[in-house]
Formats: sequence, structure tokens, C-alpha cells
Amino acid sequence: MGRGAGKRVGVVLSGCGYLDGSEIQEATVTLLALDREGAKVRAAAPDVEQMHVVDHRLAQPTQEKRNILVEAARIVRGQIVPLDELHACDLDALVVPGGYGVAKNLCSFAVDGPRLQVHPEVERVVREMHAARKPQGFICIAPMIAAKVLGSHHPRLTIGNDPQTATTVRELGGEHVECPVDEIVVDEVNLLLSTPAYMLGPTIAPVAAGIERLIARLLVMA
Repeated sequence: MGRGAGKRVGVVLSGCGYLDGSEIQEATVTLLALDREGAKVRAAAPDVEQMHVVDHRLAQPTQEKRNILVEAARIVRGQIVPLDELHACDLDALVVPGGYGVAKNLCSFAVDGPRLQVHPEVERVVREMHAARKPQGFICIAPMIAAKVLGSHHPRLTIGNDPQTATTVRELGGEHVECPVDEIVVDEVNLLLSTPAYMLGPTIAPVAAGIERLIARLLVMA
């Protein structure tokens, strides 16, 4: 039996594809690490149109329209619910993988920078988890959501070592901690964990090492 046996973990996705949704490798490593430890995953995503669709071969926006929930369902083989059905009372922990979809669909950081707004359902579940004293893991750019939503609690977070993004974390009320890709930062007071993942990269192996450490610690705290 793994350390996560029977523990219920919400995974919030933002689409499918690192340029306009969830970073697929980060999401997959997260799901694999949770499954290996015996956790019960409950995936969720907002049931709304994503900001835009990007051709990942050309790295250029297209004229397509796609739904965040429908796209995120690709990653979890259809086993997903609308985010408004995800509640802290049904979970032991929460994880948010990264990808530009976090900054475009789950919040507006990609467009608004330090003036970002967080999707109301994302904000709700993060606040619910924090109020219930249940651990939350934020991967890649996702710690920006924690900085915005929980800034008044001065969370300790990492996005790696990018100076501009770290400054935004501090402007929102957080404490930024520099961290290598294969390590994690743990805020024991607010029960928050973060790892840089593809904010640093460069490849899936070191990214996976950091995410696996985050999940292992998250399940111990749950």
C-alpha cells in the first residue's frame, strides 16, 4: 500500500497542451505519481471556452474555439468533472499542474500580469482547501494562483528563479524562494507545496523528479 492509499486528491486541469492548456507531461507525471501511491484522483476543469487555441507545431494561435473541460478530458481518459463540482469536503489534497493554460484559462496572468484575476471556481476551491487545512500542490506557473488567492497569508512559493515572475509573487503578498527543477518548496504554515517544473525544465526527467517529490510530500501531509 502506498502512502496515498485511499486519499482523495483533486487535480485541476486547464486544457490540453502547454501553450494553451495544461502541460501534458506535468499533468501525466502528476497522475502517475498519485496512482503509484494509491491515491484516488478526482480531475476537474472549468466548463468554459479557453482563451484561445494554439497550433503546437507552429506555436501560433488559430481561429478554433475549444472548451477547457472537453480538452482536459483528453488527459484523464474522460474521467473528469466540471470544476464547480469539486469541493474541499470531498478531498484530502489538491494539485494544480502548470502550462500556459493556468495563466490563460485558470487566471489572467498571461494578459494582466500583476493585475491578474483568478477564475472564480478556481479561487473558491483554493480558499476552501486552505480554510479546511488541507494541503495543496502548485506546479510550474500555478503558484501564481496561490500567491493571488492567498496573498494575505504570505505563502512561501517557488516558480524557479525567473526574476520578473518572482517579483510578481512578492507583489501579491507571497514570499518567493528560488528552487532547482528537481526540488520543492514547502510552506508548512499554509500547507502549500510548489516545484518549478517547466518554468526551468529542460526535459521531462528533472521535471518529473520535482513533481514526484511534491506528490510524495503532499500525500504525507494529507
